[in-house]
Amino acid sequence: MVTATDARLAHAREVAAEVRDPEVPVLTIADLGILRGVTLDGDRVVVTITPTYSGCPAVDTIRDDVVLALAAAGFDDVEVRTTLTPAWTTDWMTETGKRKLAAFGIAPPTGRAAASGPIPVRLSLTRPAVACPRCGSTDTREVTRFASTACKALYECRACLEPFDHFKVH
Repeated sequence: MVTATDARLAHAREVAAEVRDPEVPVLTIADLGILRGVTLDGDRVVVTITPTYSGCPAVDTIRDDVVLALAAAGFDDVEVRTTLTPAWTTDWMTETGKRKLAAFGIAPPTGRAAASGPIPVRLSLTRPAVACPRCGSTDTREVTRFASTACKALYECRACLEPFDHFKVH
């Protein structure tokens, strides 16, 4: 039996999940994996997010957008909490989100983030090949580790000669 509270919570979750990331607007915060939870505390909707990194400049905009979206859906009392633990990882991105990135011209993260615990020492400076989101070639090179946002690196495709962003594994 679904109660009114269950339906209200599900609706709040759906609304929050559809908020777009301001830096990569093709992704929702659910696609990106930063939407960590939606709960009810009496009449208050509490949304918990984890930014992609602790200094993410988009977190205030995301917070405001969540509040505005929920207010537009009829939720008058909204609190957005930010948590930094556990730290966000690209492993939390949905497969749908990764496909949206590629269709938008951004190479999605490849591989898995390091497991928690001691950070392994990289013995090789080579990175896995990154496929060009435009032509699919893996004949690409990293131009700079820092691109339009801290989460992305700038690459160049040697096959089609197009530059593209690559969402780095975190």
